[in-house]
Amino acid sequence: MLALLRLSGVFALVVAGFVHAQSYPVKPVRLVAGFPPGGGVDATARAYAQKLGENWGQTVIVENRAGANGMIGGESVARAPRDGYTLFLSTPSEVALNPLLYAKHSYEPLKDLAPVSRVVDFPNVMVVHPSVPARTLKELIALAKKTPGGLNYGTSGIGSTQHLAGEWLKRNAGVNWAHIAYKGAAPAVTDIVGGQIPVAIVGLGAMMGQIKAGRLRAIAVTSKNRTAALPDLPTLYDAGIQFDATQWYGILATAGTPPEIIGTIEAAIRRAANDAGVKARLLGLGGDPVSSTPEEYVALIRSETAKFAKIIKDANIRYE
Repeated sequence: MLALLRLSGVFALVVAGFVHAQSYPVKPVRLVAGFPPGGGVDATARAYAQKLGENWGQTVIVENRAGANGMIGGESVARAPRDGYTLFLSTPSEVALNPLLYAKHSYEPLKDLAPVSRVVDFPNVMVVHPSVPARTLKELIALAKKTPGGLNYGTSGIGSTQHLAGEWLKRNAGVNWAHIAYKGAAPAVTDIVGGQIPVAIVGLGAMMGQIKAGRLRAIAVTSKNRTAALPDLPTLYDAGIQFDATQWYGILATAGTPPEIIGTIEAAIRRAANDAGVKARLLGLGGDPVSSTPEEYVALIRSETAKFAKIIKDANIRYE
């Protein structure tokens, strides 16, 4: 009889979990973005929020909680109830880079957050001002080597994947250049279009319009594979350089969220990533929509953390 009662209890828990997942969501869901409105993070969050809301029949509200390189938004989700109603749209900074760059971090990404799925890859792109006499990466490297003092290259900030790509190229591909850190992509774009700097490595979305208008010349994307947004643009791998640095975004829940709900969110993200409207919206920004399992997303975070940790250590990059 005791064994039967125990079996009944286990069965009841399984049924309760199944019903919980089947009913989720029964109220609006918040999708927190750790950066201000108007950028690629915000645009991605809104594209997915709209489609997830349509699929669920519930409102998905985008909440911008900017500050501390995304940590304020990440902390708010890490401390939220473990029920799946507060989600986080993260860049590499919030889950892989900030713990390496800051002496103090307000949460532990893989302890306090539950990765659900990667959602989009935004390749970084290396561009030059049209006055720069280089059309390939090989030509740019040669130009930098023979330029006294090297070339200056701009990025969206210290510790960004663009900066880390530049530091890796400096140490491993013989590129003679010096980093100019901007507070975001917009001022870097303004300066390279104006000719104040000769080279920049910035997210493709911020550069798409300038490249298509001919105001900047694209040299290469720093992703492992070519991007659908500019399929003719070579990668670093195409130039014989075995390195990639991509702005991958993903969605996470609060750690401890029931696995049944995580599974429901993952399935909804997969449907959204394959939606023609979401694809068109993100491709227009220079992104490649993707999806993954939670396990694949965790593996990506771990591998990217290990890769960038070496670059950060070698270049002695830290935030105070």
